[in-house]
Amino acid sequence: MTPQGQLLLMPDIEIEGWWSSLDAAEYDDERIIALYRDHATAEQFHSEFKTDLDIERLPSGKFATNDLIMTLSAYSYLCPSGYNILRWIGLIGLLGEQSPIRHPAKRRRIKTVIQELMYLAARLIRTGHRLKLRFSQACPGFIAFEATYAKLAVG
Repeated sequence: MTPQGQLLLMPDIEIEGWWSSLDAAEYDDERIIALYRDHATAEQFHSEFKTDLDIERLPSGKFATNDLIMTLSAYSYLCPSGYNILRWIGLIGLLGEQSPIRHPAKRRRIKTVIQELMYLAARLIRTGHRLKLRFSQACPGFIAFEATYAKLAVG
């Protein structure tokens, strides 16, 4: 019988099962479930990485270009320090009061970090054997960029 009182011809039985290649003697059920939950979190970060760096599709019809993109992507995947640097720049540059973003957050996506702090329009000026970046007066991300640069230049 269903909770609404409907009589069933056949009993309604629901079974939930889990299969895993992990050794049951080594891991208890709660630990296995926690490991698979962490796996889903890792998959989410990989998906974000591919989406934000726009490496979901190959950019060219030329093999050499696609080979270069795949090599650089594999390098950044195997040596994720560049990814971690962008994440860190997002933490120090886009989560403070100087942030050009209007809503609060605990972390920013890599794509947001790239759009707000890396894609700023500036003119490269060579003066007195030095290179300078000249930003427009109306640049919304300049204050965050300047604060981030100051923190990075000290270390």
